[in-house]
Amino acid sequence: MNKSSNEKIGLNEIMKRAQEMQKKLQDIQKQVAEMEVTGQSGGGVVKVTMTGQHYAKKIALDTNLLKEEKSIIEDLIAAAINDATDKIEKNLRDKMGGLAGMKMPEGLEDMDK
Repeated sequence: MNKSSNEKIGLNEIMKRAQEMQKKLQDIQKQVAEMEVTGQSGGGVVKVTMTGQHYAKKIALDTNLLKEEKSIIEDLIAAAINDATDKIEKNLRDKMGGLAGMKMPEGLEDMDK
């Protein structure tokens, strides 16, 4: 493996990139933790507001819904929670996609050969 010195991977460069990735990951985690999303079901008759840490902050029910059977209300609440959770996860995936664009030092993939 004869590579010129400018092609060799330096430990400092690897550490620098790892620290950059760690910082970006921490920033993403903070952004997600601070976000709030609203999931809904039944065409908006049930709304659940959750934080990025999956804590329910508020549940809003249309008053007409209260005339429905208990099992229907329970199903709609569960669906709204699932909708909010899906939105949090999608937001996290979208933000994490930016990490995939970070390049590791050239030749790193060759180290196991």
